Amino acid sequence: MADLLNIGLSGLSAAKTNLSVTGHNITNVNTPGYSRQDTVQQTRPAQFSGAGYIGSGTSLVDIRRSYSEFLTTQLRSSTALNADVKAYKSQIDQLDSLLAGSTTGITPSLQSFFSAMQTAAEDPSNIPARQLVLAEAEGLTRRFNNIYDSINAQNEFINKQMQSVTGQVNRLAGTVAELNKAIAGVGANSHPPNDLLDARDEAVRELATFIGVTVVPQDNNSLNLFIGSGQPLVVGGQANSIEAVQGNADPTRFDINFISGGSTQNISKMITGGEMGGLLRFREEVLDQTFNSVGRLALSINQEVNSLLGQGLDLKGNVGTALFNNINDPKLMGLRVLPMQSNVSAVSGEIRINNTKLLTASDYRLEYNGTGYSAFRISDGAQIQVTDVADPITNEVSLSFTDLPIPGRDQGFSMTLSGTPNPGDQFLLQPTRRGATDVEAVLDQADQLAFAAPLRSEANLQNKGTGTVGQPSVDMVLNNPATPLPDNFVADKLNLDNLQALDNLELVFNAATNELEFASLPAGVSITAVPQEGQAAPGAHPGLTITPGQTNTLSYAIQVNVGSEVQSYTVKQTISGTPQNGDRFSVSFNQHGVSDNRNALKLADLQNKQVVGLDAKVKDIATGMSFTDDYGNTIERVGTLTAQARQDDIATGAVLQQATDNRDSLSGVNLDEEAANLIKFEQYYNASAQIIQVARSLFDTLISTFR
Repeated sequence: MADLLNIGLSGLSAAKTNLSVTGHNITNVNTPGYSRQDTVQQTRPAQFSGAGYIGSGTSLVDIRRSYSEFLTTQLRSSTALNADVKAYKSQIDQLDSLLAGSTTGITPSLQSFFSAMQTAAEDPSNIPARQLVLAEAEGLTRRFNNIYDSINAQNEFINKQMQSVTGQVNRLAGTVAELNKAIAGVGANSHPPNDLLDARDEAVRELATFIGVTVVPQDNNSLNLFIGSGQPLVVGGQANSIEAVQGNADPTRFDINFISGGSTQNISKMITGGEMGGLLRFREEVLDQTFNSVGRLALSINQEVNSLLGQGLDLKGNVGTALFNNINDPKLMGLRVLPMQSNVSAVSGEIRINNTKLLTASDYRLEYNGTGYSAFRISDGAQIQVTDVADPITNEVSLSFTDLPIPGRDQGFSMTLSGTPNPGDQFLLQPTRRGATDVEAVLDQADQLAFAAPLRSEANLQNKGTGTVGQPSVDMVLNNPATPLPDNFVADKLNLDNLQALDNLELVFNAATNELEFASLPAGVSITAVPQEGQAAPGAHPGLTITPGQTNTLSYAIQVNVGSEVQSYTVKQTISGTPQNGDRFSVSFNQHGVSDNRNALKLADLQNKQVVGLDAKVKDIATGMSFTDDYGNTIERVGTLTAQARQDDIATGAVLQQATDNRDSLSGVNLDEEAANLIKFEQYYNASAQIIQVARSLFDTLISTFR
């Protein structure tokens, strides 16, 4: 009877524990990361009797959780990947809408500006049409400024979000470390603390939503967590931390530092996965290049328009005034060089934009090793050749930058360093980063728009032949023509005194040689052959050979040395028909060009001219892009990445859902199953109680026989 009573009591105890475990499952059905638990029973040792072994009941040996390390790892990695993609997508969606929007993008304003320019070219003396050009120019610069502000706002948001994420990472790292201590403390009795293990797994999973982690289990049931390229975030019960700080080079661009003890390491380029990884990936792949691409476009429009205006005449016969601000204002040049905060010296620098055609949409890193300089283009990591010239009097160093494979093909900018750098000093060079915010429309007088060409030609009324001459086009203005021309040179501004010296300049046809020869030249004026790219102006031109009866293109350079400047004008014009010997054609200053629209037409043609992103490895302007194509290329790139991000979001979301379902199928609580278990264990409890009742009845019967 005592044996029967013990058997009943063991069953009663087991049933009660099973009911408690089932109740615990039910109450935690909505607890994140909870793993369903069940009991493990075994029979108690049997006792031998003459008839054989008789069982002595049951014992509970373990309460285990339904858990798979593989499924948990799969869920954690899927969580990190999906969080990365979502953070990336949320940012690039905003940027895509900004750049491609009809009310926020550059394209509508760019089209309006050139449309106004075309309208003004049709009637160059019309003041309202000229004023419309000024208004559209101001609208275009505001659009550039607004886009920069919007992109910069995204950059600032990323900085703030990085600070918020680092706080969450540090909090969860501390939680995992504390749970490691608790688990290691109770794990010595060989029975795992299920709820603590679930809490730790959930903390690690939540941590993966913020940053990618690598988990390494230890023998004492603790977990070590690593981030980046193996930096230990959690080791046993010890947690290290990360922080978001201003960048070493660019204070507007935060970096992530890993802090362990007294040491600090920048791990921004090593982080992958989680929200942090997505933000950093978006900034590096999309935001930085968009800053530079839009900035380069603004600089190119600024320089190309101002350059052409400087090669024309306004309504008063003066050389044109710049429509946009000076991109090489000293205040702007200094903002393009950012010394690293870790530099020992106090050297400062300035970047001068020489040729916007050759600018790339990239930043550069300049390093000084004590004996010389080296530079790297950050977008592709290519090393750039640096040529430095020191000035011992001013203590300044002038630097120029060219591609290594083809020396002489520069990057479109040069640099000046003031002071003496120390070995190890580094500088971040951003020639185009601020272009969109720095551009500004400064011209407010419509009559100062230079729509007229500086030179004009006409055939002498006394000519006997049928030769007709086209109007001359000034394609290049070069100060100090003895200086070799840089590749794809951007013209200087015309000098009015020099232009006015071109009086009674005539071309005379020599039938014996079929050449047009310049007659007596005004004082200070000489004619040379057209300078070749990269060469100085050659000597006097012997004559311009033509083929009578055909359309001939004349190319020559007029060098004028009058007043304080020496300038050379590269001139192109046509002559057709059949001139006779002695026929004369004049080339002179366009004094009364009020209705002349030749320079205005050049300005309107800029819309489709390939002047942006000239391939530095090909000496051909056709390898570049127009303003519209360049901006369209930026939109296309961002749009493609946006579409890819949306597909990635769907794909990673599906993978995450599958990983969650797989984990829940094993570890999740099923209320229907638990309800059935309640009934089963209740019956188990009642049956065990009935065994005790039978033992009591037998005991009572036995006692009653002795009364």
